[in-house]
Amino acid sequence: MRPSDTRQQVESFIAKFDPAIATLVRAARTKLRKCLPTAIELVYDNYNALAIGFGPTERTSDAILSLAVYARGVNLYFIHGATLPDRDKLLEGNGTQGRFMRLTSAAQLDDPKVAALIRVAVAHGRVPMAPTGRRITIVKSVSAKQRPRRPA
Repeated sequence: MRPSDTRQQVESFIAKFDPAIATLVRAARTKLRKCLPTAIELVYDNYNALAIGFGPTERTSDAILSLAVYARGVNLYFIHGATLPDRDKLLEGNGTQGRFMRLTSAAQLDDPKVAALIRVAVAHGRVPMAPTGRRITIVKSVSAKQRPRRPA
């Protein structure tokens, strides 16, 4: 698939959401892409949510963090958040692997504490991020059946 086709496809996934959620996703995605310029962006338009993952390879298991987009909100999900030092108690959840923080504004990503947590997550990744190179976006899957993308 050509990059312009992929861009349009991802935009169509985002456009399914309420305009306020879509605006937040676009802004948060832009900030994360600037923060992680060589990351491979993996997109899953799943049954429960739209997930936009960022990692050093095309392998889902190497992803470091993702935006999880639901009808009622957006989470910044740290794939291995349970093992990250979270001195400022930014992360929620009690799973054995992941943790998340709710995003109400893309400006949260500018908070030095959040930026530091992202840097720590990248440093703890199993595979290092490439120091140079171009970002690519890959649509990994699209579920035929999906929960509503807007609140009832």
